[in-house]
Amino acid sequence: MIIKKQGVVVCSLKAYNVSMIRQLEGTIIATAPDHVVLAVRGVGYGIYTTNGLGYSIGQSALFYTHLSVKETALDLYGFVNAGELEVFELLLLVPKVGPKSALNILSAANPNLLVSCILEQDPERLHKLSGIGKKTASNLTNYLHSKVKDRLQSGALTSTSHPALTLNTEQTDAIDALVALGFDLTKARERILSLPKETDAKSLIQTVLREGF
Repeated sequence: MIIKKQGVVVCSLKAYNVSMIRQLEGTIIATAPDHVVLAVRGVGYGIYTTNGLGYSIGQSALFYTHLSVKETALDLYGFVNAGELEVFELLLLVPKVGPKSALNILSAANPNLLVSCILEQDPERLHKLSGIGKKTASNLTNYLHSKVKDRLQSGALTSTSHPALTLNTEQTDAIDALVALGFDLTKARERILSLPKETDAKSLIQTVLREGF
């Protein structure tokens, strides 16, 4: 049973054996790269999120939240839609992936990209598009493949609002060439994605070398 109290959605003790904050709606009163402070009825909640600086002071915001319970801390992680929250909680099923690691993964790769690469068992594409390490990308695709597939088939996993990013062959070749020249993978990927997708690999490389990052 879900109960909403003054902008805060909590799950009942009966349903989950512990009261967990699952949704917060209020006003942003502070921002940082990895978190915001959200004022709800006079209480300021610190919420870790993927793009804290994307919010403005005074902005109204709603977060779908996960409460991480530790012996020494209670940490809230917030997401813009239920789909992001679901993918975040799927990541927590992977061995050695905790809440902060899961948030870092979502900061690098949007949920649709993650789900797409996991379903296709394509860690190389996930690595190239997001900059996530090859070992981590492989672990995610291998461990979560069956879980994501089952949840999508059952309708338990909802879609997210982010468009999936895809690289064509020309873009991939350009990124590989830039990395071979000594450029950072993440910067090379971001720069290539900022250029027209229809451009051939040679022109992409020339543009980056000419104009820089």
